[in-house]
Amino acid sequence: MFEPEDAEEFERRKRVLLDLMNDKNYVPMKVKELAILLDIPKEKRRELKAVLDALLKDGKLSLSSKGKLGKPETFAITGTFSGHPKGFGFVTVEGRDSDVFIPGDKTRGAMHGDRVQIVIEEAEGSRRAEGCVIRVLEHANESLVGTYEKSKGFGFVIPDNQKISKDIFIPQGSDAGAVTGHKVVVKIKEFGDDKGKKPEGVITEILGHINDPGIDILSIVRAYDLPEEFPEQVMEQLKTIPDEVMPEELLARKDLRAIKTVTIDGEEAKDLDDAITLVKKENGYELGVHIADVSHYVKEHTPLDTEALKRGTSVYLTDRVIPMLPHKLSNGICSLNQGEDRLALSCLMEIDDKGMVVGHEVAETVIRVDRRMTYTAVNAVITDRNPEVMEEYREFVGMFDLMKELADILRNRRHSRGSIDFDFPESKIILDEKGHPVEIKPYERNAATRLIEDFMLLANETVAEDYFWQEVPFLYRTHDKPDEEKMKKLGTFINNFGYILRMPNGEVHPKEVQKLLDKVENTPEEALISRLTLRSMKQAKYTTLNSGHFGLAAKYYTHFTSPIRRYPDLQIHRIIKECLCGKLDDRRVSHFEKILPEVAVKTSALERRADEAERETDKMKKVQYMEQFIGQEFDGVISGVTNWGFYVELPSTVEGLVHINELRDDYYLFDELHYELIGEMTRKTYKLGQPIRVQVTGCDRFAKTIDFIPAGNVNTAR
Repeated sequence: MFEPEDAEEFERRKRVLLDLMNDKNYVPMKVKELAILLDIPKEKRRELKAVLDALLKDGKLSLSSKGKLGKPETFAITGTFSGHPKGFGFVTVEGRDSDVFIPGDKTRGAMHGDRVQIVIEEAEGSRRAEGCVIRVLEHANESLVGTYEKSKGFGFVIPDNQKISKDIFIPQGSDAGAVTGHKVVVKIKEFGDDKGKKPEGVITEILGHINDPGIDILSIVRAYDLPEEFPEQVMEQLKTIPDEVMPEELLARKDLRAIKTVTIDGEEAKDLDDAITLVKKENGYELGVHIADVSHYVKEHTPLDTEALKRGTSVYLTDRVIPMLPHKLSNGICSLNQGEDRLALSCLMEIDDKGMVVGHEVAETVIRVDRRMTYTAVNAVITDRNPEVMEEYREFVGMFDLMKELADILRNRRHSRGSIDFDFPESKIILDEKGHPVEIKPYERNAATRLIEDFMLLANETVAEDYFWQEVPFLYRTHDKPDEEKMKKLGTFINNFGYILRMPNGEVHPKEVQKLLDKVENTPEEALISRLTLRSMKQAKYTTLNSGHFGLAAKYYTHFTSPIRRYPDLQIHRIIKECLCGKLDDRRVSHFEKILPEVAVKTSALERRADEAERETDKMKKVQYMEQFIGQEFDGVISGVTNWGFYVELPSTVEGLVHINELRDDYYLFDELHYELIGEMTRKTYKLGQPIRVQVTGCDRFAKTIDFIPAGNVNTAR
């Protein structure tokens, strides 16, 4: 080793090594090979190692997973950094099956969502691969939302996003007058590093105090950069759009106003974008799915179109909707309101008594809805046979019964081909006038909601198949086959319960998954296996290539039925209408081929943003709701098991954590293969899907978490 008086020589040797590594002819090599190249005898190699260690620590050299030395860029791979509240993180790299662990002292100041270059320092073995960030390529967080804390002469913002582990330092004079407890938007000026320097920023907006009504959801709106107000150009364009259908707009449209037509939606829905007609024929049924012709009003390249693409989708938060289109369209001229003439794009299907579409037509139409129905009312007719409701809608009872008859046929047909139906309940959160949650319950799916789903699915499939074979540029809704390794793990796990998942040639067919779910229905392990199966699936997305929809066991699928709230539907309506009018020439084909890939990627990303914002809002309101029940007990089901404890879901859909430290009767070990915690001495187990009674012990609004412990002296584990 070099002695302290050799510091100058030490630095010289570092420069020599760096010059060597920077030589364009240098090939990465191991320490022993490097020593031979530099003609360093064995007794001096420890000194070489000391120099190399210093360069590695400073990030000026990097070590490959095979132990070879070179410039950091030589071994670098690029990915997206996901932060953890404790400071470390993981990097997801496209093409790698598993992510790379980044220790807290090797993040180089990377924040959650940043695009980074990393070097893998320890290859994947019994543990996941480990690496270090060598460069942040792109910062994901130019602005953040958080809670301001004032100190003497300065302040700091604690980010709402728990995955951003560092507070943002606010110098004196940069706080915009904020006081402790204010929810604020902070613009980051400096991003800090992993050597102790905090990110630094300036407050650009004070949203309000943390306890003010509505500020909690407004904070989420800002955090996810959800657009609220429509730009002035959009509002100006709205003035040119009529409030009712003009006579000249009916020319060349198929007139369906004389056919009995209904909409069926939730009680609170205002943007009614689909209507149904149905008549019985000698050899089957004639089903009409009529979708609001939004593209008639939202023309390509206009301010409305630009803003709709920027938003991508409507976002449904607990106390507000952030619509893709202004209310004048979504609740007005584009909404299929009862008794009003409306322009539609209709999919008219001839269906035989086995549920096969034997003929269809897609047409520009004009319709008039005879009755605006709710799921509750229709279900009262077709399921409950409620005499009062049946009398109120006596003119439509026959039609509703026919709908149920056809829907049952369609569902059975989908089931027979292998369509998978995960029936996990969604949350319905009811707020008071101050935005405080007063009730949380599962959103009810009934026969009426299912029949509308059945009809929409059929229209989406029919349209997708039609335009696939026309070989025109199009947007499809695709769902890839599950990852082979994940399905193998699932297959190994369910063998413990006596179930088999057949995977010929390593691939699983959706029918095999559906058979599994059918077999576990109404068994004690149903919740467990259903959840694990869902977690093994990939995420659906928008693509320009039709690769099918695994979950629906459909060869062709698209989103055609909701152009008021989803941009992909609006986009394909334009293509369909150009096909119908004979305007899709080579120039237009080239145009759509150019823009659709970007539309697919962008709308898929915006859909994920909306889903995350909705989930965060629900989590927040559930925490607020459960605060009143601290100390009380509830029955639930174990919904997740990890090495830090297990999650329990209550019948209301509220979920909380029983931390492993709260299991004080034994030392529990996590069995990853079987998703259970096992007591080392007692062999007591807590496993996925197991019923359990818990007591609420705490609610953290900041972290959006709920804490449980196993209730009382009841022996809830076995």
